[in-house]
Amino acid sequence: MILLAAAGVVAAQEDGNEYRTIFGSENITHGGYGAISMNYSRIDGKDAFLAGGRGAWVINHSLAIGLGGYGFANDIEYTVPGVEEDVALVGGYGGLLIEPVIAPKYPIHVSVPVLIGAGGVSYIRKHWSTSCYGCEDYYSEDASAFFLLEPGLELELNLVRFMRIALGGYYRITSDVALVNTGKKVLHGFSGGLTLKFGKF
Repeated sequence: MILLAAAGVVAAQEDGNEYRTIFGSENITHGGYGAISMNYSRIDGKDAFLAGGRGAWVINHSLAIGLGGYGFANDIEYTVPGVEEDVALVGGYGGLLIEPVIAPKYPIHVSVPVLIGAGGVSYIRKHWSTSCYGCEDYYSEDASAFFLLEPGLELELNLVRFMRIALGGYYRITSDVALVNTGKKVLHGFSGGLTLKFGKF
């Protein structure tokens, strides 16, 4: 009887110290979300609007891993030396999203999204089309690819169980951009805006 009791104690201790994994433990929760983002920034000294989206797998309420990306454009009417007509700086980027979430069950909490990826940027000029009256054609004057790292900080509000709203600030860091008469770090800079998230958190 003593041996059986001792064996029961040992088994209970082993259960309490069970080796847990992301995929195999019953104590780990899983979810996911999709999001749309609307941000403002300054690019090459001009106001720029960034529209984007995210999709992520949420692990244990506190870590999201997925994909994200943005498209952007600034003023269509500014002059770049070496380019014949006025242009806009237009581009996009995307990649891997890693997003730790701090105190996710509180109504107001913080997340730290980091986007790692690549993108492209181009000078686009607008030209009246010859194919139809009132139509416009767009042409690329110069283009460049780049790698990107964009860390951010978001203040999130749990509106309802399936929806969050996040107010965020971010900083773009890119590899050197090769565009005519343009600084290599033209895309470096801050952005800020609003993200709406929908899913199981």
